[in-house]
Amino acid sequence: MVYGIYSSAAGLMTSQYRQDVLANNLANVATAGFKQDLTAIRERLPASREELTDRAASDATLAGTTGGSLVAPTYTSFEPGAVETTGNALDVAIAGEGFFRVRAGSTESYTRDGRFTLNKDGLLMTATGQAEVLDSGGRPIKVPATLKDRVRIDANGQVHAGKQSFGQLGVVRFDDESLLRKTGGNLLVSLGGKATETEADLKPGSVETSNVDATRTMVSMIEASRAYQMNATMIGLADQTLGRAVNEIAKLK
Repeated sequence: MVYGIYSSAAGLMTSQYRQDVLANNLANVATAGFKQDLTAIRERLPASREELTDRAASDATLAGTTGGSLVAPTYTSFEPGAVETTGNALDVAIAGEGFFRVRAGSTESYTRDGRFTLNKDGLLMTATGQAEVLDSGGRPIKVPATLKDRVRIDANGQVHAGKQSFGQLGVVRFDDESLLRKTGGNLLVSLGGKATETEADLKPGSVETSNVDATRTMVSMIEASRAYQMNATMIGLADQTLGRAVNEIAKLK
């Protein structure tokens, strides 16, 4: 019975974690370029089956049972979102693979969010204003204050103002996208994967929408909530059974 409580408690924790991830995805359903996180649940083997203890020390009745559930590493789905036309001169979407090069502080980061803006100094920035947009050489793109109202981005990623060009958007790809990690603000950093420059298919005047399916995410949240409630019920039943075992079986003796 105590073993059952442990298994149900593991189910509670995995269901709660899954709900947290799904809630974050749902909160970003309208965030341009957002990539949803996906959770995976796997079986937690008992210690005897993982060979962490002597098999002879394990109860033979429990040796073949499961150890409950365990959260496997969560990963990010980089499946492209739909491209939506906005008509804004500084909006640009990547159709297909690739990431915009940006710099937050001293750290080079990457994003699929192409809603760019100009700050008061004429620097091209991400929508949140926390990262500078870099050109293909890794330099910030800056536009003179007198030309800020005439800036546009073309299909080649060139940032124009009138007849002048102030740099080409830096776009890179990664052979192993699993090494990218979110750092907040719709930004990603690489944990070791090499960034390679690529000729991306850019769509000026457009943004890539989030790849979160709101309906499917809501259904998954309901499933996770029900699993949480069922495990909580099982813990309550096991606790009642233990109470009866302690208080009533002892009286029979």
